Amino acid sequence: MTAHMLRFYPGAPEEIALCGAYLAHRLHERGSAETPFVYASFVSSLDGRIALRDSATGESRLPAGLISDNDFRLFLELQAQADCLVTHGGYLRDLEAGRLDDVLQVGTRETTRALAQWRADNGLSPQPAVVIASASLDFPVPDSLARYGQRVFIATDAGAPADRVAHWRTAGYEVLIAGTGASVEGGALVRELGHRGLRSLYLLTGPRMLDTMLRDGQLSRLYLTTAHRLLGGESFHSMLSGPELRDIGRLRLCALHYDASAPDGTGQFFAHFEPRPA
Repeated sequence: MTAHMLRFYPGAPEEIALCGAYLAHRLHERGSAETPFVYASFVSSLDGRIALRDSATGESRLPAGLISDNDFRLFLELQAQADCLVTHGGYLRDLEAGRLDDVLQVGTRETTRALAQWRADNGLSPQPAVVIASASLDFPVPDSLARYGQRVFIATDAGAPADRVAHWRTAGYEVLIAGTGASVEGGALVRELGHRGLRSLYLLTGPRMLDTMLRDGQLSRLYLTTAHRLLGGESFHSMLSGPELRDIGRLRLCALHYDASAPDGTGQFFAHFEPRPA
C-alpha cells in the first residue's frame, strides 16, 4: 500500500503521496556554484531530543521511538538531490565500530534503485561527493566511497595537526582548510565547495555544523521530523547546543505535513523551514 500524508500547509488540507513528496522540491536546481543551496534534516521527539547518551559509555544512540520507514524514505529523497553530502569524523568512527549504518550512497539497494535513476534523469552524478569535516583528522575512510567512485574532500580548520593534514594529502585526498579557529566554519566550507562546482549540499552532521551554518548565514533550508512522543532521559542531544542565537535563529515555516501511521501509530509531523532575513 502506498503511504500517504496530510498536507496542512500551505493551502487547504489535502492528502498526498509520501513517496516523491521531497523529490518534488528539486533542491538540486535551487543553488549555484556561487551560492550553493545548503540543507539539513533532523528527527526529534516532542521534548526536543534527537539522540540519547549512555551515561556509562558516553556513546550516543538514535532511540527506536524516533525511527520510521516513512521518515527514512524522505531522508533518502533529500539525499538523492545532493551534489555533496557533508558528514564528520565521529560518524565514520561509529560506522567502523558497527554502531551506525552506511548512508553515504544513493540507490544501491534493490528497493531504492529508482532514486539512482532519478539522479541520472536529472543530470546528477551517479553518487554524490562526500565531505568529511573534522578538527582532529582522526577517522577511518569507509571502503564504500572508493567502491562507488565518490569524490571525497576532507575539511578541517587552520589549527589542525600538520602531520594529519600531510597524512591525508599523501593518501591522495584534497584537504580543505575551512576555518581560522579550532573547528570547521560554515561560511568558509560553503565557499570552498562552491569553488569546486558543488551546488546542493546536504548536511549529515549534527548540532555543531547546524550552528555554524546558521551563524554564517549559509543555511538555506531545515527539514524537521517531529515524532509524537516524549523521550525524557537526563543525558541527551538536541538540535543545537551552542550560545544563544537570537535573531539568527528565526525561521519561516514553508510546509507542514502529518503522517498518522508512523512511528508505532503515534504519528509525526514533517515540516521544513527557511531562515527569515534579518
